[in-house]
Amino acid sequence: MPRMPIALAGIGKIARDEHIPALEDSPDWYLDAAISRHADVDGVRNFATMGDFLADPGDVRTVSLAMPPAPRMAYARQAIGAGLNVMLEKPPSPTLVEIRALAALARERGVTLYTSWHSRMGAAVEEAHGRLSGATLRRLRIDWREDVRHTHPGQDWVWQAGNLGVFDPGINATSILAAILEETPHLTACTMEVPEGRQTPISADLAFGHPSGADISGRLDWRHDGHPVWRMEIETDRGTFALIRSGSAVEVDGEEIALDGSVAEYPLVYARFAELVRGGESEVDLAPMELVADAFLIAERSIGAPFEW
Repeated sequence: MPRMPIALAGIGKIARDEHIPALEDSPDWYLDAAISRHADVDGVRNFATMGDFLADPGDVRTVSLAMPPAPRMAYARQAIGAGLNVMLEKPPSPTLVEIRALAALARERGVTLYTSWHSRMGAAVEEAHGRLSGATLRRLRIDWREDVRHTHPGQDWVWQAGNLGVFDPGINATSILAAILEETPHLTACTMEVPEGRQTPISADLAFGHPSGADISGRLDWRHDGHPVWRMEIETDRGTFALIRSGSAVEVDGEEIALDGSVAEYPLVYARFAELVRGGESEVDLAPMELVADAFLIAERSIGAPFEW
């Protein structure tokens, strides 16, 4: 089956670290165009804005949007309105109303809209779902810690209202949580610490309710010193295990068990997108974002020390 041309909008760190390498090796796609005000990609057509690209899209019928959420919605609406398929980096939008409106527009225009959740592609997520299927959940603890200076160096947009702060990585945890449990839990409590002079949290503690009565909680922190910790400890009536490295591996009794993790997350994201486009289908899963939105709705907030890069 021939590879399909795709345009990538937002040529920042995540695009260069993940999207472009995934597209270079993809059996389904080839990068035909890049859209960015501040950067170019060698060997492809480059445009400053979505409007510039739509004036000369060539054979491209699909766009992947990797810029921050706030400007992403206008680009998505332009692309879908022009009859293009669209993939959204996580989180899919600044608000739930906007993404639902985009989904309705995609249906109206007969194009694919894909809200991608790359951490769900980790090799261990399916394994965890299988271990939980038919079991009684007793306890689940999310531990999501990283150094924002390393993962988002100098990116002040993460602290601006309309973005998620520490929930930008934390939404990866809620995406896994919603994928591995048969029934999505609901937030019962949240506390957030917001650095003085900033608009989004640097840390958060979460408590969830679940129909099984399981004890579900989480800690998110952007002040971690050292290698990131993306861990989910799970106890059921059948035993205890942990998802580690953001859902890419499973640990049992302190030992990592062998899984087929030969394909990385973003190549799998683009493979899924190709399936949807070729099948004329959309996939808009908002459960991870709903959990984060609820956290912002019910959170008790405290002001912490100023944050400086």
